Amino acid sequence: MSERVIHVDVGVFGKRWCTELLKTNVADGTIEVVVVVDSDPKHLPTAERRSRSRHNAVYSDPATAFADTEADFCTVVVTPAQHENVIDIAVARGLDILCEKPIADTMEASIRIARKVAAAGRNMAVTMSHRFDQDKTTLRRIVRSGILGKINAIGFLFRGDMQQHMAWSSLFRHQMRDPLLIEGVIHHLDIIADLAGSRCETLFATTWKPDWAEDAGDTDGIVTMSFENGTRAVYVSNAVGLNTFYKEYIGVDGELGTAVLNHRDLEIFMRQDVWRQQHREGQGQKIPLLAQPNGSTTGS
Repeated sequence: MSERVIHVDVGVFGKRWCTELLKTNVADGTIEVVVVVDSDPKHLPTAERRSRSRHNAVYSDPATAFADTEADFCTVVVTPAQHENVIDIAVARGLDILCEKPIADTMEASIRIARKVAAAGRNMAVTMSHRFDQDKTTLRRIVRSGILGKINAIGFLFRGDMQQHMAWSSLFRHQMRDPLLIEGVIHHLDIIADLAGSRCETLFATTWKPDWAEDAGDTDGIVTMSFENGTRAVYVSNAVGLNTFYKEYIGVDGELGTAVLNHRDLEIFMRQDVWRQQHREGQGQKIPLLAQPNGSTTGS
């Protein structure tokens, strides 16, 4: 039996949820999108088509939509500052929640949401889809295989050039207090922790906004991490545009070799019994990317 879902928002990223992420589960009968909600009137004419909703129900007001609808859970894809309002409505109606990252736009709001969901006895999951991107999944398989030996250090470069106004597609990101941490680093540190395969023990982060950046909050940052299994990691984010989303640079160094992921190309270099042997990127052993379920290649 299909799970009935209320989907909230069909804007920039909500549209992708409808056309890509929910579509597969609608097709295989896992879910049924019974209602689509979007407060922006210009999105509503296309909401019905994008959701493939059997009942063709679209609403502009979340409270009314939830009150009028029998559902099992909801998907929340509004901007982070709006998450708490929609989640409050869902909790009051006794629904479970699948929410686009982050939980909220501030730590205070995130804590309130966690407490309210727990008190209501509901389930809430937050999507962290970038770690399941095709190239990241392949890199994780290499790391887990043990071919690199014990993992020593991970280096992650994100050079996305998001400093100019509207370079990051949506206005809300340029108005956030901490756009890099909330909208970018959240995915990247999750990938690092996944590759480390251990709980993070210490973390130090410094963020800043260069004089030429046009965002309200910090756009650049450096993060250092240490994990309980001894792995160390460093994350660096800056501009230029060499390694943007889905094309990041990740180096994983182990006792026996190193894996390098750069612009979705993965190669490994194994340590040889040659004193001070030098390697060069592009000349390692090329690793083909794994096939993904449902033909997926990139995360959200």
